Amino acid sequence: MKHLTFGLLLAALGMAFIPTQAPADDIRRACLQSDRRASTIALCGCIQSVANRTLTKGDQKRGAKFFRDPQSAQDIRQSDRSSNERFWLRWKSFGETAQAICS
Repeated sequence: MKHLTFGLLLAALGMAFIPTQAPADDIRRACLQSDRRASTIALCGCIQSVANRTLTKGDQKRGAKFFRDPQSAQDIRQSDRSSNERFWLRWKSFGETAQAICS
């Protein structure tokens, strides 16, 4: 009986640590909604997978906007703000990694 109770307790505790929110999916959705012919489900899924490993959710959300508004990427890249520079370096690294893995 002790083993059963202990097992149920462990199971209940394990359930408490299951994330209730799905991982960010902003990059994949933006990729699929873009008007690029090469934007396939497989390619966009691969790019999202790389984003999940290399970018924060905030970076993903910010970068997903580039698919709709490429000029905003250029504006951030040319910005003098140090926070934009740090973001751009992360975004550039993500892009290089995605290209190497997904192409």
